[in-house]
Amino acid sequence: MLSFLNQLMPNVFAYYDQLVQALIDTLYMVGVSGIIGAIIGIPAGIALVVTRKGGLLENKPFYTVLGSVVNILRAIPFVILLTAISPVTRAIVGTTIGTIGAIVPLTFAVAPFIARQIESTLLEVDSGVIEAAKSMGSSPLEIIFRVLIAEGLPGVIYALTIAVINLIGYSAIAGTVGGGGLGDFAIRYGYQYFKTDIMVVTIIILLIIVNLVQFIGEFFMKRLSH
Repeated sequence: MLSFLNQLMPNVFAYYDQLVQALIDTLYMVGVSGIIGAIIGIPAGIALVVTRKGGLLENKPFYTVLGSVVNILRAIPFVILLTAISPVTRAIVGTTIGTIGAIVPLTFAVAPFIARQIESTLLEVDSGVIEAAKSMGSSPLEIIFRVLIAEGLPGVIYALTIAVINLIGYSAIAGTVGGGGLGDFAIRYGYQYFKTDIMVVTIIILLIIVNLVQFIGEFFMKRLSH
């Protein structure tokens, strides 16, 4: 069997070590930028909900500024964002290439995406439940954690799942401009050297990762929904 696979995909076996390293780099990029993006995006999404008109902590100037920043970052295509914030990337991590250099733009891309997804999810929480909590004397902070987040948790999990899937796609794009990972591996060895088996295997690996993330996200979403 191994011999047959070697004949079918000779270049994959020849560059096996590089493929494994590219996979590790992709998981590292997605993991680190996803965690940082969630740390920034989830509070930002909550802030967009509670400071909007009629929100728990209505604050029009804050909501306008935060919403504008989120909209601007979301409107910039990721390929352009990679180069547009290169001075910021260099200032933060000292380089704009490689796995480390890709984490900063990936974070800038995913954080506003998460913020809007969280905002959309929490806005679907039944307003009657929030009003009931208010009538019982709950503070805004208690309502945020015990009502908004608790009731919207399945949606939050789904939003994070979609964000991670988007990050996987972004990481592949980052690889095309020297960001490392599977995207860089596919372009460097598959496209530029015309090694079709490398391209095919890389695509299959990315599809497996995406479907695995989707499965895990839906599993936890269903468990929390019950």
